[in-house]
Amino acid sequence: MQFGELIANMFAAVLLLGLLAIGFFIFGKPVWPERTARMVIILPVDAMKTAAINTTRLHLPANFEVGLVQPRPSR
Repeated sequence: MQFGELIANMFAAVLLLGLLAIGFFIFGKPVWPERTARMVIILPVDAMKTAAINTTRLHLPANFEVGLVQPRPSR
């Protein structure tokens, strides 16, 4: 192998590695995805919040004072 072929092969290898590095920088994703743990924490159930109730309607007052209502904000 001649000295010129050795330099050409080294230049080709450096050029190939450079193109690969530029490709990784452009796309910005690693070759292998980062391993992360997916953990779910199950909290104890609150019986008062999950209990079924007989009435599904809201208990609204029969009337209210109009003077307490604030006007809608203007844009």
